[in-house]
Amino acid sequence: MTDLRPLITRYGALVALTLLILFNLAVTPNFATMQTLSVNLTQVCTIVIVGVGMTLVIATGGIDLSVGALMAIAGALSPMIFMGTLVPIAPLWLAITLGILLPILAAGAFGLFNGWLITRFSIQPIVATLVLFIAGRGLAQVSTNGNLQVFKVPEFQAIALGRVLGVPFQVWIMLALVLVAAFVLNRTVFGKQVLAVGGNERAARLAGVPVSRIKLIVYGISGLCSGIAGLIVIAMNSAADANLIGQGMELDAIAAVAVGGTLLTGGRATIIGTLLGALIIQLVRYTLLANGVPDPVALIAKAGLIVLAVWLQQREQT
Repeated sequence: MTDLRPLITRYGALVALTLLILFNLAVTPNFATMQTLSVNLTQVCTIVIVGVGMTLVIATGGIDLSVGALMAIAGALSPMIFMGTLVPIAPLWLAITLGILLPILAAGAFGLFNGWLITRFSIQPIVATLVLFIAGRGLAQVSTNGNLQVFKVPEFQAIALGRVLGVPFQVWIMLALVLVAAFVLNRTVFGKQVLAVGGNERAARLAGVPVSRIKLIVYGISGLCSGIAGLIVIAMNSAADANLIGQGMELDAIAAVAVGGTLLTGGRATIIGTLLGALIIQLVRYTLLANGVPDPVALIAKAGLIVLAVWLQQREQT
């Protein structure tokens, strides 16, 4: 009897997404419109962007629970810079440039901190990143005194609300990150080292792979991706709320990674799969809501998808 598991692993997410699209084309009213496409794509952008970093982390056998908190830190810091709350900056273009770059770099630095805890003190990744999961949001809240930061700066908000060729700019950012990360993971020495660390860390060390450096880099990348996602969220909302930015994002990103086919124990990863996984989760929820199913049921369906993805991974390894 033919073993279909390798085919399911490789093409399962794509087949599932195709079936979902065909079902909606046949059943869901107004599905085949640019507005529906735009809504669904913008809903998954931040999940995919965070998922890119999460994929690399999981590929090494790790996990990053701090991504939502790092989004909150970046989202809280950015308005304080481009609105001159910290230090008055002129001209406006410089304030906006710094308001984009510095928060992303700050999130990346916190990501490196996660990696440092893991590599320097041999702390389990779930414990090490739990530190910033808790303290990171607290830092964001303290920096803003828990206040909502409302702004109207079109030049900054363009990163989420602007359009190029009719496509939201944040979608272009997402696609660029996915393509670059997929190339790095599949076509570079660094990508092979990432997978080697997750596949067998001891063997990777014996083969001369700089395991600690690889882990530092992937956690730093995860932080950078979180920072970018945080800025997109506040640009979409025209406001930064440290209490809410990125809440639950760590679970959404892990779900997208799992449904997309990345092995949660490390050693095998697919960036394109993470994109497909996020789209599947979003479309399942959209399909249910558009056809009158309550949101709590949609959340249960989302949990079911994660369980199914993990079960298929376990079946493949047996």
